[in-house]
Amino acid sequence: MLHEIKSLNEECGIFGILNAKDAAENAYLGMHSLQHRGQEGAGIISFDGNKVYAHKGQGLLSTVFKNQNNLDKLTGNSAIGHIRYATAGSCGLQNIQPFFFNDPRMPFAISHNGNLTNAETLRKDLSKNGAHFQADSDSELLGLLVMLDNHDKFIDRLKTSLKKLRGGFAFIIMTAKGMIGIADPHGLRPIVLGQNKDGSYILCSETCALDQIGAKYIRDLQPGEMITINNNGYTINHFTKSQGLTVCSLEYIYFARADSIIHGVSVHEARKKMGATIAQEHPVKADVVLGVPNSSLDAAIGYAQASGIPFDMGMIKNQYVARTFIEPTQDKRERGVSMKLAAVKSVVQGKDIILVDDSIVRGTTSKYIVKLLQAAGAKSIHVRIASPVIKYPCFYGVDIESKAELIGANKTVEEIRESIGADSLAYLSIPGMIKSINIDSDNQYHGLCTAYFDGKYPTKLYDYQDKYDAETKQIEQSKGVK
Repeated sequence: MLHEIKSLNEECGIFGILNAKDAAENAYLGMHSLQHRGQEGAGIISFDGNKVYAHKGQGLLSTVFKNQNNLDKLTGNSAIGHIRYATAGSCGLQNIQPFFFNDPRMPFAISHNGNLTNAETLRKDLSKNGAHFQADSDSELLGLLVMLDNHDKFIDRLKTSLKKLRGGFAFIIMTAKGMIGIADPHGLRPIVLGQNKDGSYILCSETCALDQIGAKYIRDLQPGEMITINNNGYTINHFTKSQGLTVCSLEYIYFARADSIIHGVSVHEARKKMGATIAQEHPVKADVVLGVPNSSLDAAIGYAQASGIPFDMGMIKNQYVARTFIEPTQDKRERGVSMKLAAVKSVVQGKDIILVDDSIVRGTTSKYIVKLLQAAGAKSIHVRIASPVIKYPCFYGVDIESKAELIGANKTVEEIRESIGADSLAYLSIPGMIKSINIDSDNQYHGLCTAYFDGKYPTKLYDYQDKYDAETKQIEQSKGVK
């Protein structure tokens, strides 16, 4: 499960709303639907046309805004918000977004999801040009580039600055005059446009946030697009040419909420189809199908439906324990696993079990769950992973930046099976995953980033390339590969 990673740079949620009566209140409600994308910190900045108001804090959104006055003071008809999980940079308050830039030509705020692969180079260049950093996150680099640009119009300063960025990113930018949404040239990180009943426009990471505030979905932002919204509506432009849609496959596998729709594909249906496909690829006789709560339940249902083996709730999740993958340290993460899952003995005892999970990264959580089911009396445990083997790092906003932490990069499937203690282990194939996500109404395949599974990165790795090459060479030498 992705819960096992030492840290994750993905899992940020962004939200912006323009021309709403209760802008900050709507942002707060919409951001609640994005809480699964991070729990390290949250912030909202509002605009009233003359002044800017802000409140940020560490922890859950409900903790940051537990005092109603903190929300009430965010007056104005426009607001931009951010849910944070450890984007590039440290975990301090200084890195919590949105970031505000008091440019005398046009003050603006930025919320960012993703990771810049040339951040180190940009930071060095900005430092040489006199930039003053307020954080150590890559998310502020765009704002600093805009601040130092000399074009007369804000939109030209922004376009010029965006062309210098590399990697996977989605931005929402708010000014006193309007709101701008931006998708990277490959569309790696999701961002959608919606409209509320009062005519206000919304930009956010997932459609579930639109549903939360009763807004209607308009469209996904396409690769390289820039959507500019003001009192007259919205216009679609491009800051660069599209390089073809290559949306992060992990959004469908794990990150996004099941009720969201990304580029026409229902996340819930995609996960069910992935479960059904692995049932066809790797059948096994058993008494019951279990899913690891909660992100793997959709795939487990799909597996059960395809195999004819009944699905049951063999594990119960304590809903009052935070998702382990977004805890800031490994010790807390592992402690959280033991606190949050319990086996239902009446379902498990004496049964041959198919355990469906979304992924295995380090193997520690999978090993714990197998032991949990064995202790509850399971006769045998057959693990089926509803995604391919994760073998390669990600550099676009998911903190899997080292092969050393990936069990799939260092062990064979049989070695992983032995490590976690399962009776059998099988993964979904890459073609099976692609086919499973090809389920939109027009039956058109949407491009996916599959780099975690096959090492085929859609962009150059820039600042990460040397580190990646060195680590790859080291692992190959340890395996005796010449």
